[in-house]
Amino acid sequence: MIYFSTNKASVPVSIKHATLQGLAPDGGLYIPSEMPHFSEAEIKLLEGASFSNVAFAIAKKFIGGEIPPDHLSDIIDSCFDFETPLVRLDEKTFVEELFCGPTLAFKDYGARFLARLTGYFAEEDNKMITVLVATSGDTGSAVAFGFQGIANTRVVLLYPSGKVSRLQEQQLTTAGGNVHALEVKGDFDDCQRMVKQAFVDPELNAGLTLTSANSINISRLIPQSFYYAWASLYLKDQFGLSNPVFSVPSGNYGNLTAGVMAKMTGFPIGHFIAASNANDSVTRYLDDGRYDPHPTITTHSTAMDVGNPSNFARLRYFYGNDHIAMGREITGISVSDEETISTIRSVFDRFGYIMDPHTAVGFRALERSRAAGSYHDMPGIVLSTAHPAKFIDIIEDTLKKDVVIPERLLSLLEKEKEATLISSDYRDLASYLNSLDQ
Repeated sequence: MIYFSTNKASVPVSIKHATLQGLAPDGGLYIPSEMPHFSEAEIKLLEGASFSNVAFAIAKKFIGGEIPPDHLSDIIDSCFDFETPLVRLDEKTFVEELFCGPTLAFKDYGARFLARLTGYFAEEDNKMITVLVATSGDTGSAVAFGFQGIANTRVVLLYPSGKVSRLQEQQLTTAGGNVHALEVKGDFDDCQRMVKQAFVDPELNAGLTLTSANSINISRLIPQSFYYAWASLYLKDQFGLSNPVFSVPSGNYGNLTAGVMAKMTGFPIGHFIAASNANDSVTRYLDDGRYDPHPTITTHSTAMDVGNPSNFARLRYFYGNDHIAMGREITGISVSDEETISTIRSVFDRFGYIMDPHTAVGFRALERSRAAGSYHDMPGIVLSTAHPAKFIDIIEDTLKKDVVIPERLLSLLEKEKEATLISSDYRDLASYLNSLDQ
């Protein structure tokens, strides 16, 4: 399998090089030269299969023989040793709980797979890989835990000061070992800008081998396609329902892009709802075809506070820069903070189910779409991206009840935060990275 840049100015590469480079030298994002495809017969054979078996079938097509099948199978089994529940709320509404991994967030799917691929390829080349990551919350903690102890790797996490929840900050600043946290005086877009600049800095790259664990890395997206594919098959096998509409809480749009990839490979997916908060640049693009990113707005769904999402470049490429073509498969809906809070409350009152703010954005977007007459007869799957305990202050204030915090999160609150404070000036980041080998 060959991968090339969305900017088309870099040499095509293998999955190994796409993984270890993260961002293409021309600043573009890697995508498959030809999207792998499952025939109807292959899809039929996967109906009723376990999550790991579905994941292995997809991974084989994207990896293209660069990792021996038995080793790839071991990687899959070690990555996804937790459940992926599909919870039914009513006759046609489901929540896919993607927060059952070690950091209680959906980013565990991508981060654990990427960490093991990076470790495998780094060991092959006997080189030290520096993994550079911008995070608005859950990516950082998932990467910190995913790469913890992986040989030949070290992780540098950039997160916006004061703009992640306390539990998220504790997760990404207490891993220690080969994981280093940088607290940036700025917002997520500043963090992302600095990371992108590092990847195209020739002087920095002459001394370091940099890669990314953000969703700009194609090997972060490939495993996120697994849970779309599996849910579409499980829905039919267990409930007799087909071609669901997925409502996807969207910030940097990597999660949605992974779903589009699953649909493009042939899995039975009907439609997508890109559920954003007040950071609605993609929603507005879908309305009128103009992409006009605004400065990032802080909301209750902090992990989605992205003004200029990087994965939008992949989405535009997949749909030929045609917002009408994109709109045939993706509906954009922006949800306010007030709606988010009222949804958390109403879902608990109706179903006794507790949603975190991001999941609530996805649920409200699905409801609004159905109320407008769209997809009312289609089964709907809302992706639940984080355990509600990670946003305990908002949840308890909204529901006026205590939320049980899992022990793995409680233990983190007792640890001492370890982070280096830097400005949003790229020179501060470059100086820190150059000091790592000194």
